[in-house]
Amino acid sequence: MKSIIPFLMFDGTAEEAVNFYVSTFGDAKIIHTAYYGNEVPEHEWKAMHIVFTIKNQVYMALNSYEDHKFGFTPSISLYVNCDDEAELDRLYKTMVEGGKELMALGSYGFSTKYGWINDKFGVSRQLNLE
Repeated sequence: MKSIIPFLMFDGTAEEAVNFYVSTFGDAKIIHTAYYGNEVPEHEWKAMHIVFTIKNQVYMALNSYEDHKFGFTPSISLYVNCDDEAELDRLYKTMVEGGKELMALGSYGFSTKYGWINDKFGVSRQLNLE
């Protein structure tokens, strides 16, 4: 096995989501974008899948234009250990805007400062002050 890559399937918002993530997190970049061709004329030249990194972790995002009966769920989330409180506060504020707070920022028995959100694209993140 070469690697395991988190794969995020979006309903047409992958490019917007990836641009949001790359601009929000430090040390992030888009590695490659593949586009739909004429095999799907109504989506021709729209992003099909995007490979990107955040803190050297590789992710793949897919734009699916099929009508799926499922979406993201908080039972699978991205756990983000922050370097300091300012970073945690900034990420929480940016990521919860347009999304949903699952656990408010606070001190919990397992962490001095922690919060859990679904961002505006439905991706779940747990933000922790390490």
